[in-house]
Amino acid sequence: MLHNNSQATDAANLQLGLPWSRADLHIHTTHSDGAASVPELLAHVAAHTDLRLIAITDHDSIAGAPLATRLARDFGIEVVVGEEVSTADGHLLALFIDTLVPPGRSAAKTIAAIHAQGGLAIAPHPFDRSVPSLGRAGLDHAGWDFDAIEGFNAGIVWWQRGSNRTAQRAAARMGLPLVGGSDAHALATAGLGYTLFPGAGANDLYRAIQAGQTDWGGQYWSIGQYAEITYRLIRQHSLLGALSMAAADAGLIASHQ
Repeated sequence: MLHNNSQATDAANLQLGLPWSRADLHIHTTHSDGAASVPELLAHVAAHTDLRLIAITDHDSIAGAPLATRLARDFGIEVVVGEEVSTADGHLLALFIDTLVPPGRSAAKTIAAIHAQGGLAIAPHPFDRSVPSLGRAGLDHAGWDFDAIEGFNAGIVWWQRGSNRTAQRAAARMGLPLVGGSDAHALATAGLGYTLFPGAGANDLYRAIQAGQTDWGGQYWSIGQYAEITYRLIRQHSLLGALSMAAADAGLIASHQ
């Protein structure tokens, strides 16, 4: 399922002589609640997708970032250092950061901290009620100076998928660009959701988000992929560990990652 605007935007950029690239801006690894290690992820992306730019956004951790940036060139991949921060108001994606953004603070203070290090602040799955999301009380709050809204999250469960459309309408009303991401927690889902942007590399992506020249595309996880992720997490962490991680991700218990 592709965004209706993607072909039109692609054609416009081709007329300008610009390449049209894809980047998955929402991926988890074993450094939080993902099932794949950083090397496994890079190898899979290189061999099984057409992505050459991804962001690793583990929950409240950038521990995998140094390894990812060191290995990425060997796989022909470029990696944006990111983090999915558990703010007091809900999850927030921090992209293009250098140091850990501490969890637990208000969204406004977290966004200010991201911007202080030159990063970009993006509201992921903002209206998905199955996880802690920033849009539960709306997105119009003082200090909530987002750089973009995640208008397509491939991992949203089927009974919440209307929340992607709500996010798209909110972005249009707020005059903010849209991005997409897979929210991948296993290899098979990496790249299922993505951001479209003019250019090819991380610097091009950064400029495109700031200029509002992004779009989204992708398809949702399948039932089989949900089952695979659950199976792999149980194998890695035991049933109790997998349930604890799922509860932490849903905001039911505190995470200590």
